[in-house]
Amino acid sequence: MTAEILERAGTPTHPITVEKAPGPVTLSRGGAVLARTDSALILREAAYPPVYYLPKSAVDPAVLSPAEKVTHCPYKGDAAHWKIALPGGGVADPGAWSYEEPIEGMTSIRGHLGFYLNALDAAFDPPAA
Repeated sequence: MTAEILERAGTPTHPITVEKAPGPVTLSRGGAVLARTDSALILREAAYPPVYYLPKSAVDPAVLSPAEKVTHCPYKGDAAHWKIALPGGGVADPGAWSYEEPIEGMTSIRGHLGFYLNALDAAFDPPAA
């Protein structure tokens, strides 16, 4: 199955693609589902591991709050970071990031969240290829 590429950006030595995830994606912590969507995206950037971006609407807004951290990517723009209130207590700070106004060529990730997998015991379950 060939992935549907939504956008291409970057440079020949730092390529970036955004594609639709091939099926449902679930994000969980300690067995509790934080988000589930059929509308996830996969961002592939240079030699980095692929990153799933889930629509913000797939995450309960009650578990998200702005973090103080802001970063900049020359290929995607300024990233706002988010705290995630975790099931059973605790907070992942930051636990996610988003590009509220991504650079032209990366606009498909607007309205989506990427997640720090080292901050969560996240489990993504796309279908087997």
